[in-house]
Amino acid sequence: MSGARAGAPREAGALAIVLHTHMPYVEGFGTWPFGEEWLWEAIAGCYLPLLDLLDAREPAVTLSITPVLCDQLSAPGLAERFHAFIEDTRRFTHAEDAAGLRAGGHDDLATELERAWSEDYEHASARMVARGGDLLRAFAPHASWTSSATHAVLPLLATDAGARLQVQAGIASHVKRIDADWRGGFWLPECAHAPRLEPVLADAGVRRTCVELTRRDGLGACSHLRPLMSSSGIALIPIDRQTISLVWSDAGYPADALYRDYHRHTMQHHNPWRNDGAAYDHGQAIARAREHAADFITRTRERLRGDGKGLPGGGLAVCALDTELLGHWWYEGLHWLEAVIEESAAQGLELVRLDDEALERFAPAPVGASECAEWGTSSWGANGDLSTWSGPAVADMAFAARAGELDTLTAALAGRAGPAAVRELLALQASDWTFMISRGLAEPYARERFEGHSAALEQALRAGPEAGVEGLRGLAVGADASTLLVP
Repeated sequence: MSGARAGAPREAGALAIVLHTHMPYVEGFGTWPFGEEWLWEAIAGCYLPLLDLLDAREPAVTLSITPVLCDQLSAPGLAERFHAFIEDTRRFTHAEDAAGLRAGGHDDLATELERAWSEDYEHASARMVARGGDLLRAFAPHASWTSSATHAVLPLLATDAGARLQVQAGIASHVKRIDADWRGGFWLPECAHAPRLEPVLADAGVRRTCVELTRRDGLGACSHLRPLMSSSGIALIPIDRQTISLVWSDAGYPADALYRDYHRHTMQHHNPWRNDGAAYDHGQAIARAREHAADFITRTRERLRGDGKGLPGGGLAVCALDTELLGHWWYEGLHWLEAVIEESAAQGLELVRLDDEALERFAPAPVGASECAEWGTSSWGANGDLSTWSGPAVADMAFAARAGELDTLTAALAGRAGPAAVRELLALQASDWTFMISRGLAEPYARERFEGHSAALEQALRAGPEAGVEGLRGLAVGADASTLLVP
């Protein structure tokens, strides 16, 4: 895992780390075992420590944040409910589990739970107070990319009008809440791209996005290290699956024996074990995260050197990850990220943001409309296609969402679709419900949410433009049915 240290000449290529920050719309919909608690855990384990890292280091990292997460971070009483979760739930559950483990002779496991309570949850509560409970303001200086309103898989939508609603509502939310000077960075939900989306994206002001082309070119292709420029004027930046797989794969770093086991739980759903079954040792795990950070930068440098034939500007390796992987799913992930920032400087590999400057340095290669059309539809889901969100397990939901979209468009043309119908349609289109079912995650909750929004959409369409929006009081506040009617 050795590599060049401080003072080494800077590599010709560069690494772009893209963190896609998203949470399903769970605020106000359920608690334990599924619902708001997911949001509180993400805030405690990922968002607050990530913000501290970004503020302290100011790394050249590209951060996207979805409008639907912003909607939830703007919810009334969010900070108070988060503190109640920490004090009334997590304080009790850690103490209960620690007492039970100690009574059973497992002092090492009990001690780890007590450490986790103090260093993670109690500390998170203090950090939330220090930030005045306003995480949206804290994210604003760092989040330069946005996404569609409710993280819909855009190629699965039935109409251009439906895609336009998702894209324009998402951008409007970002401009209003995060960055009035938005520069066109847009994360395609699930990295799902289709050529027919290009005019919709371009008309909305999108200038750059990421695409997954592994299925087209093969794992490790050098073509994944250079941006492309579509005929619509949008930079299509391939993510590099070979680099990503060092982290996000069955054999990736998080599977190491010393890291905390996310899947093994105590009675109160805590995780005092490591992956090899022994009691978790935080110090050992953090040391391993630093080793893996050094290995990651070393391997990325080797990747950018390619086969020796050379790439324009040395090549651009894009490592795109779900933000919540770091700190939540992979407990040590944020320590790894901080060490990656340090190692990139030590080994002479530049970190860059995916902005205009990067695209000037790594000039996109033009790709014609006919060539782009040959790619078909792609995603970073299983098999590089859309089956995760439309396959046999969830085909009924995919068709129902399209039917709801067509019904809403028909009602809008007749002047019968108001804000309630639009918000319920957006909630129905979220990729989260079909993803959960395809992956076997909280299936009953996902079905209940999808069916609830489907029924609420039908009711709102029957009630007409005056239907109330109480159930989705904070979702896509600026969304308007008139967007559906733009030619």
